[in-house]
Amino acid sequence: MTQTDSAASTNRVVTCPACGGASLYASSNPYRPFCCVRCRQVDLGAWASERFKVSVAPAPTDVQDVPWPGTSA
Repeated sequence: MTQTDSAASTNRVVTCPACGGASLYASSNPYRPFCCVRCRQVDLGAWASERFKVSVAPAPTDVQDVPWPGTSA
């Protein structure tokens, strides 16, 4: 097996996270894991507009409930 053969065997076809189409996951695809520049830009726009968020549970005590030092509660 030559180096070219081993490189070709590592190329995988994956699902594009933006459109669900087939995408070549290889160094020859500059948009990987996306299938094209449009899908990459759509994903970047979603992150920039904060459509993708990590939800966080509220803290058990709110800052407004904590009295200032030296004051009575």
